[in-house]
Amino acid sequence: MIAALAGIGIRAVPAVAQNAGGTPVTVPDPDAKKKEKALQAGEVEAKQMLLLMDVDKSGKVSKAEFMGFMEAEFQRMDINKDGELDVKELLQMHISPRGGRNR
Repeated sequence: MIAALAGIGIRAVPAVAQNAGGTPVTVPDPDAKKKEKALQAGEVEAKQMLLLMDVDKSGKVSKAEFMGFMEAEFQRMDINKDGELDVKELLQMHISPRGGRNR
């Protein structure tokens, strides 16, 4: 989930160099397609997260909606119900709609 939200910041921007005469020349980024694909995947995941968290269907996520979603996810992930997440529980992390289980 965090990776999905962080992936949104990736932008494919071509590098600019100068030729011998000082004229700017666009240098193609060999990873541009890969970055654009990652951006598109991040946008899809962000939209899915919005659909999961946007309880009032306003098209935006309020702090209350976000915190409610995170609280529900924490409770769902805390398999042994000790109020803490350990490595085993985090490795089993899956995001699912409220009330659902995606394991």
